[in-house]
Amino acid sequence: MFKQGRSLLLSIVFALAAVHAQAADPVRLGLLHTLSPAPFYIAQERGYFRDEGIDLTFRFFDSAQPIAAAAVAGDIDVGVTALTGGFFNLAEKGTLKVIGGALHEEKGYQGSAILASDKAYVAGLTDLAHLPGHSFAITQYGSSFHYMLGRIAEAEHFDLKSISLRPVQQTANMIAAVTSGQTDATIAIASVAKPLAAANRAHILAWAGDIVPYQITAVFTTTAMVEGHAEVLKRFAAAYQHGVADYRDAFLRRDAAGRRIIDASTDAAIKLLNKYVFTGDPNARQKILDGVGYYDAGGALDVHDVTDQMRWFGAQGLVKGNADPATIMDMRFLPAR
Repeated sequence: MFKQGRSLLLSIVFALAAVHAQAADPVRLGLLHTLSPAPFYIAQERGYFRDEGIDLTFRFFDSAQPIAAAAVAGDIDVGVTALTGGFFNLAEKGTLKVIGGALHEEKGYQGSAILASDKAYVAGLTDLAHLPGHSFAITQYGSSFHYMLGRIAEAEHFDLKSISLRPVQQTANMIAAVTSGQTDATIAIASVAKPLAAANRAHILAWAGDIVPYQITAVFTTTAMVEGHAEVLKRFAAAYQHGVADYRDAFLRRDAAGRRIIDASTDAAIKLLNKYVFTGDPNARQKILDGVGYYDAGGALDVHDVTDQMRWFGAQGLVKGNADPATIMDMRFLPAR
């Protein structure tokens, strides 16, 4: 009798486990294979998506625009990447919705550097005031780099047209153009900019966040996902927020003097991130510490800046319609900054 009862109990346990496993909702997340979406890596590794009944799959891409296109095509369910002119063109047609924030340029946090080539620096490009008349590498017109430079031009009171833009398609090409001296300046993330500056292969003129704080990357989904699977998105957002909280605890804490706190929680997070970035690199720990950027608490979205971005791209003729920016955002899932 005892054996029969035990067998029945085990059967019930296994059946419940099977039901739970079957109940997990599959979600495909499109993202760049970089350090930028670090909170998602942490949340995945620590089982936060699983705990929310989400079977999350990462789909990695080489650049931002294909992620938005993949969402429209139905190849991914959610994306996290930079907002571009191409993204806004798709979003204003009603197919995409921004639902939360991700990486944010923030004053006092070294995210993206404005980088001058050694050749241009020696010739006098030693600060942002001297950028006019020089060449500047970006991936393409309508990219986040294009927007960032445009906002810097506004803040520093020079005409963007005074810069010779050099679209080179990929971020690796941007760096190569500057280190080879073929282009005078570009924008690079801290984990790339700092080693180049230390080796005198390039020179950091300023940090973008100190000049123009803005929403670099954001979380978005499709209108169909919002309308048909809002409950899944709420659980997805909860898991993401847990990852953001861990990320902020590991990398964004400061002591009373404003110095970064590096402790056991930092090293535990680095170990998780190293599974995705700088794998096998003996300098991975320092590169991760140099490269982590700012995330707002709760994965909050800078609604004001997203509005500014869409209008800026429109003013450049890179967004064709005149949709109200508010119509491309849905703030039911994550907070506003």
